Formats: sequence, C-alpha cells, structure tokens
Amino acid sequence: MLRGFLWDKIQSAKARPWHPRGVSMSWKDEAKVEEYVERVERVAARSAGEAELVEVLPARTKRVLDLGCGDGRLLALTLGARPDAVEAIGVDSSPPMLARARARFASDSRVSILEHDLNDRLPALGFFDVIVSGFAIHHVSHDRKRSLLAEVTGMLRPGGAFANLEVVECATPELHEEFNRRIGRPGGDPEDVLARVGPQLEWMRDAGLCQVDCQWRWRGFALLVGQAPTPPA
Repeated sequence: MLRGFLWDKIQSAKARPWHPRGVSMSWKDEAKVEEYVERVERVAARSAGEAELVEVLPARTKRVLDLGCGDGRLLALTLGARPDAVEAIGVDSSPPMLARARARFASDSRVSILEHDLNDRLPALGFFDVIVSGFAIHHVSHDRKRSLLAEVTGMLRPGGAFANLEVVECATPELHEEFNRRIGRPGGDPEDVLARVGPQLEWMRDAGLCQVDCQWRWRGFALLVGQAPTPPA
C-alpha cells in the first residue's frame, strides 16, 4: 500500500509543470506560493501600485470584496485605509494562499475568506462599495475576463469602485522579458494569460463601468480602475 501511495505521489509530481529553477508552477503547491510571496515582497513597484490603489478607494467603504485575495495582503491594506468597513470578503482557489489569508485575519470578525475559482461565475455575495483585485485576474482567459467584469459591475453599489492592480502585457516581447527579469521571474509564468492595457480598459467600459482609466503603471504592472454608474438625479 505504501509503495503504491508513493508511486501515485511521484507520478502526480511529474505531471505538474515546473519552473526552470525547480519550483512547481501550480498555485496549489506550497513551494510555488512560498517562492511567489517571498519574491514579490521585494518588488518595490508592487508597494507603489498598492499605494495608488488605496488612493482610489471610496471615502465611504462599508463592504469590500477581494478577487483572488492570495495571502490577504491587499485586503489588509484596504481595511487599514478604510477602518470603518464592516465586512470584507476575500476569494481565492489556492489552498496555501487561503491558509495564509485565514491565518492573517483569524482575529478579525469582519473578514471571511472563501474558496472560489475565478474561472467560475462569482457567487451571490451581495453588493459592495469597492471590489479590488491584485495580480489575479490575468490568470483567466480573455473571454472570462470580460464576463467577470460584467459580474463585478453588477455587484457594485452605485458609485462603487473597482480597482485592479494587474500584470499586463508590455508593448514588445523584449520589454516584457525585461519586466520579468526585474521582478525576479525570467521567462515569465506559463499560467499567465496577459492582455495589454488598452483592450482591458475597453472591456471594463463594455461591462458598464464608467470613469475607466489606467491610473498607474510600471512596466508590466498597471492599476486599472472604474466606477459603477450612478442613477441620474
């Protein structure tokens, strides 16, 4: 029995994609999550983008949703900037990330961390003053990006904000590889499904968001923001 179990584990590991540096490329694996969390912590541009995201949060923020919340870092920053929030929900599909996020918010009764794959339609969670996302939506197909944006629009309260700090495609392969090098990820991530900024802003407008803009960018990082329309007075 033990031999059969070990054989199954070995075959499962062989079937996973692996980074050239020997790190598994599946977000379900602790090794990849640990490498990612440690690496991006050192990327100064990430903190700069997060600071810009905080600036676009509505002054009145009671309910927050984080799509692809990872270890909860962006959700914590949002709650720190809007301490009057009464409820925050983070969703992610990576077990190691979910474990980190739940540990981070173990003592905060306002926060719920739910398992959900962004490839699937968002669950009925009510309406939110702000929906944020950090380096997550680029993992789904372009068609799913568009349908997800429509779901986001439908879940925002009038005047609510959507702020997506995202990995985007650079203008040329050479520029993108330089970006990969600067964030410590030469060759990129084969799970990425990247799009340029322009089409993504159009998809946001098509989904019904207004005041759409790229409000910050550094190479392959961009902050894409939009607002749910308010009914005429």
